[in-house]
Amino acid sequence: MARPQMLKLPEVLAEIGMSRAAFYRMRARGHAPRIRKLPNGQVRVSRADLDAWWESCEETAV
Repeated sequence: MARPQMLKLPEVLAEIGMSRAAFYRMRARGHAPRIRKLPNGQVRVSRADLDAWWESCEETAV
């Protein structure tokens, strides 16, 4: 089984066109894609979680 693609936070921010501060504000409200924090403090977001988050944004933007 292949491991899921994990994106670094700067890659995610560039893709969604958002600043780090705005991302963490959304995360505090529970409206951001799920993150995984590595033992060294770095943050990763799986491609599947980011894609699911994009889909949920599309559904609620009516």
